[in-house]
Amino acid sequence: MVDRALTLLAAFSADHRALGLAELSRRAGMPRSTTSRLAARLREWGALERDEQGRFVVGLRLFEIASLAPRSHGLREVALPYLEDLHEVTRQHVLLAVRDGAEALLVERLSARAAVEVAYRVGGRMPLHDTGVGLVLLADADPAFRDEQFALLESPAAVAELRRRLADVQRLGVAVFDRKRPAPVSSVAAPVRDHAERIVAAVSIVVPAGSAKPQAYEQVVRAAALAISRGMGSRRGTRTSRPAQ
Repeated sequence: MVDRALTLLAAFSADHRALGLAELSRRAGMPRSTTSRLAARLREWGALERDEQGRFVVGLRLFEIASLAPRSHGLREVALPYLEDLHEVTRQHVLLAVRDGAEALLVERLSARAAVEVAYRVGGRMPLHDTGVGLVLLADADPAFRDEQFALLESPAAVAELRRRLADVQRLGVAVFDRKRPAPVSSVAAPVRDHAERIVAAVSIVVPAGSAKPQAYEQVVRAAALAISRGMGSRRGTRTSRPAQ
């Protein structure tokens, strides 16, 4: 029963936010009668709701539960003031993401009204090899995991390019990445560390390609990431007192 309920919820996506019973049944791969029964139970609990057209949509109860996830809640609470500062300074998209399996999961996004179009949304997933935050998180992953990601690329040239990018991130402590779709953008990302100095997230800004050299934003992104890291317990960048003589 639990597996079926989770499968039903997984039928929803960014492109399929509202589903009629027939479409929900088809996307979940379940008989219509089973889908109807489970959807009714999930609606009673608050995991599903109905919109004005009678279609099923994800319910607010799930948002309430998801907001308690420790990997996002504590991180977001610490990070938000610094993300707001970064947004105020740059007036561009500001992203905060964590790694979840083979993808980056966006846990916060601040956007200016006039900022360039992007396809990112809070709760959305992004490829590790094709985003600034993803490169930061992938550069910190263990070698075996990185090899798995290399194996998914289309050509040896693509693998060599990704290896070069990851080496730059490890050497410089920041990722600078250009992307052409859905609009040409540049991203600058830096790592967020916790009390054990583990990279637990990445923060970035996304700016229109050609508006300014991405390197011009490196200092403010690094500063924001460092401030968030300190809030998470990292000691990087703090001065230690000299021992008594």
